[in-house]
Amino acid sequence: MRHVDSFEIQPPASSPTNGVPRSAWARARRRASRWHRPYIALLLVLDFGAAVLASWISISQFEQARAGFRVTEDNATWFHIVAYLLLPLGWLIFLWGTGSYDRRYLGLGTDEFKRAGRASVAVAAGVSFLAFATKTDLSRKAVATALIGAMVLILLGRYLARLVLHTIRRRVGQAAQRMMLVGTLPETLEVYTAVSRSPAAGLIPIAIHLTDGYAAARGIDTPIPVYAGRDVMSLVREVGADTIAVCGSASTEPGELRRLAWQLEGSGVDLIVAPQLTDIAGPRVHIRPIEGLPLLHVEEPTLSGPALLAKNLLDRLAAGFGLLLLAPLFMVIAVTIRISDPGPVFFRQPRVGHEGRTFRVWKFRTMYVDAEQRLASLVDQNETDGMLFKIKEDPRVFPAGRFLRASSLDELPQLINVLWGEMSLVGPRPLPADDGDFLGDVRRRLLVRPGITGLWQVSGRSDLSWDEAVRLDLYYVDNWSLAYDLAILWRTIGVVLARKGAY
Repeated sequence: MRHVDSFEIQPPASSPTNGVPRSAWARARRRASRWHRPYIALLLVLDFGAAVLASWISISQFEQARAGFRVTEDNATWFHIVAYLLLPLGWLIFLWGTGSYDRRYLGLGTDEFKRAGRASVAVAAGVSFLAFATKTDLSRKAVATALIGAMVLILLGRYLARLVLHTIRRRVGQAAQRMMLVGTLPETLEVYTAVSRSPAAGLIPIAIHLTDGYAAARGIDTPIPVYAGRDVMSLVREVGADTIAVCGSASTEPGELRRLAWQLEGSGVDLIVAPQLTDIAGPRVHIRPIEGLPLLHVEEPTLSGPALLAKNLLDRLAAGFGLLLLAPLFMVIAVTIRISDPGPVFFRQPRVGHEGRTFRVWKFRTMYVDAEQRLASLVDQNETDGMLFKIKEDPRVFPAGRFLRASSLDELPQLINVLWGEMSLVGPRPLPADDGDFLGDVRRRLLVRPGITGLWQVSGRSDLSWDEAVRLDLYYVDNWSLAYDLAILWRTIGVVLARKGAY
């Protein structure tokens, strides 16, 4: 057993010499992960079908479509060839040109949908240019319906395909890349934990190659096998990996990472670099190369400015509209609570809000009126940790209250707090004011307004540990955006309907 200070790069005899030009068409087949090939084939079929369906809907929708397109008996055949063959093929070409079939963007994130959106703009521009160049008189309504319909159907088809892909990854463990982690033990385990939280990402860590020797892992239980002092490429073949992730400061010598990238050329093995920038979203990270040195520039979180002003405005408009719309439901819930247990309809408790200011949160009462007096006798039954107190079968909750909690209807009166500017629709959950000081990392949650829903709620709610809840809340604080808020609100619908982690 020997100690190594960095990963070793020893090109095998069968590998091509570094620096020698290789044909772009003579790439090696990927070692294990070929999920993207049938998936891309499926997307091609779905996208083509979506474009054909959109053309059919456009032509069928308008009773005067044939007249609008100036179709005669002589050019009817050509018209249908354009509508049902050439235009859908044009969609595929533009989608391919914008990278919508690049496996790096498939299955996760928003890049796939952004690129499909760019393709739709390009198709619209192309159709407009051809119509102008050929002086073709087209029905603008019919063309707009075909183009917009195709874009919507393509995005919908890709979303459904992604749901199927995620289901396969979560339940079957297939359609994923087998990843070997390279670095020190703390760095590799941190990346392992982050990747394991999201099975939908399609990255399965299968081995760790330590750069500081076996001694660093002595007496420590690791979730996957650990190796050290081995040639990286031979170890990749041995464990059957198709991806190498260099974690943190694994590359300690200048040029070492570059030589590893050279060695992997033509091998069918992907190279991923996981820097020590955890819990920072992509939009905040920018690469700024200087003299060939790629520098990662990390932007500050958006905690003020026009985006925050727009968020506050949208919050109050949505809260006001929501209160008017939900008024009849509030009356029904109020009557149900009074019948279940005589007492106040609302429960108001001091909570800590933005920048440490205390406010009283509005909630429908779900517990008996003597719940606070019975709390002391239940402290030893707490099923969570940190600053939270939760019991799945809390005896202080009356039957109707259990339904209100499971369906999250008890949280709806917090729209009043949102209307008054004390809370937001999306943000960290407000914690009780009497649970001690907000010190250390926890205090950073107070930089934004607390929310009715948030990243913690859509990621497991009460099933998560306190540390995990804090990590998710801090991630939201550092990376929030209006688009992210809309995504969380959309995910909240599914979580509420599934009643996941609600008690």
